[in-house]
Amino acid sequence: MANYELVVKDGTIVMPGGAQLRADLAVRDGKVAVIAEDIATAEADDVLDAAGKVVLPGAVDAHFHIGIYRDLGLDAFEETRSSLVGGATTVISYFRTGAHYLNRTGPYREVFPEVLAAVEGKAWTDYGFHLAPMTVKQIEEIPELVREHGVTSFKYYMFYKGFDLASNSRDARAFTMGDEYDLGHLFLLMEKISEAQAEHPHLRLSLSLHCEQSELMRVFIDRVKAAGDPQTLKAYHEGRPPLTERVAIGEATTIASHTGTNVNLLHLSSADAAAAARQARDAYPHIDMRFETTLHHLCLDHDTLDARGGLGGKVNPPIRTTADNEALWARFAAGDIDWVASDHACCMEELKGDQIWPATPGFGGTALLYPVMLSEGHLKRGIPLSRIVEAVSTNPARAYNLPGKGNLLPGCDADLTVVDLGKTQTVTTELCRSGQDHCPFEGVDLTGWPVHTVVGGKVRYRDGAVVGEPSGAYLRRG
Repeated sequence: MANYELVVKDGTIVMPGGAQLRADLAVRDGKVAVIAEDIATAEADDVLDAAGKVVLPGAVDAHFHIGIYRDLGLDAFEETRSSLVGGATTVISYFRTGAHYLNRTGPYREVFPEVLAAVEGKAWTDYGFHLAPMTVKQIEEIPELVREHGVTSFKYYMFYKGFDLASNSRDARAFTMGDEYDLGHLFLLMEKISEAQAEHPHLRLSLSLHCEQSELMRVFIDRVKAAGDPQTLKAYHEGRPPLTERVAIGEATTIASHTGTNVNLLHLSSADAAAAARQARDAYPHIDMRFETTLHHLCLDHDTLDARGGLGGKVNPPIRTTADNEALWARFAAGDIDWVASDHACCMEELKGDQIWPATPGFGGTALLYPVMLSEGHLKRGIPLSRIVEAVSTNPARAYNLPGKGNLLPGCDADLTVVDLGKTQTVTTELCRSGQDHCPFEGVDLTGWPVHTVVGGKVRYRDGAVVGEPSGAYLRRG
C-alpha cells in the first residue's frame, strides 16, 4: 500500500505571509501530510505534475448563492463544478427565507435541514452557509443554529428595508415574508449575535451586511425614470448610486459600535463605499470589521457592458465606473480590503429580459476567482502572490471559522490548486462549466489559470477537465 493518496511534484508552493517553497507536497487522509524537497512518486497512489507551476491553497469563495433562482441540488452540482475551474475548493453560500430560494418562510430548525438534505452529495467543493434571519423568531434561533449546525455567520440586507424594488411597492413584506424589516430588526439581530458570541469565545460570530440605503434608492430611481428611464446598466447605477452605500455603511457600523457585533461589509462596489468602510473602521477600532469586494466590482464597468448590449451584468450593488474599479484595486493593494469573492448567483439570460428594473439581478463568476486575481492583480498590477492567496483563501477562511482551510501547512485540509501563470485563455460561457448560459466576462483574456484542483486530497479538476464525482462535505464551523 502506498504511503500517500496523492503527491504534487515539483511545484512552487505559495503560503500566506510571503513564503514560497520549491517542494513536493504529499496528501494522506485528506490532509497535507508532508512538504519535502523530494517525495518519491512510488509512494503515492496518484501524482500531479506541477513543474513550472505554482501550488496555491484552494480558494474559499465566501460569497455564493446556491439555489437562489434554481433547484438547490441542481445548482449545488453545476455551480460548485464551476468553482473548480477557478481554483475554489470551498464555497460559503447565503440563504434566506422569503422570495427566491425555497419561496417560503418558517423556522430555520425546519427549513435549514431541508436545505442541507437538498445539497448533500451534490457539491464538488466543501460548503457552508450564512443564514439571514428575516423574522424576530428566526433571530431567536441564532444560538441554536450556532450550537446545532455550526452556522457562525448571518446576514442582513439593508436595501430590503421598507421597500420592495422588484414590485416597486412601499411594503417589502411580500418579498421578505417576514416582520418589519427595518433598523430595529437590524439592532435586534446584532444584539442577539453579540449575546451568542459571549457564549462562544473561541469562534468569530459575525453579521454580513449588504449596504444600500433603500429610502435614498427610491428617490434616485424615481429621478432616473422621470428623466426617460433608459434601459441601461448606467441607469441602474444612477438609480442606486454610491451615496446609498455610504449612508448604509454609516447606519450599520454605528449600530455595531453600540452592540459590539463583528461585521463584514460585503461587495464594496465604489470608491465612496471603500472610503466609508475605512472611515468606519478608524472611527470604531473596538469593532471587528472586515471588508469584501468582488471580481466584477474590481474589473467591470457599466459603459463597457452597455456598449455590448443586454442586461446580463445587472447585479446588486450595480456595476459602476472604471474610476471605481481602480479605486478598489488601490484599496486592495493597500490592504484595506480583506477578501475578494465572486457573489456567484447562477441567473439565466431569460430572467434578465430587456427592461432594467424588473430584470433579475446576479450572475456567476466563481470560475474566474483565481484567474481574475492573478491576471489583473498579480501579473498586471504587481500585487504579490501571497497577498492574492490571503485575499482569496486565507482571510475568508479565518473570518468564517475554517481553520483547516486557507493554508497548505501539514495538518491542513488538502485543498489546493495548481496554476499555470503563463496560461492565457479567453473567457467563454462554456469554459466556466456553469449551468448559466451567459457570462459578463465573455471575451476577456486572462492569464494565470488553474490546471488541476484538489478537494480534500481528491483530484476533481485535472488538465482542464472535471473528473470523478462530487465529494464536497458540509462544513460545521465550530
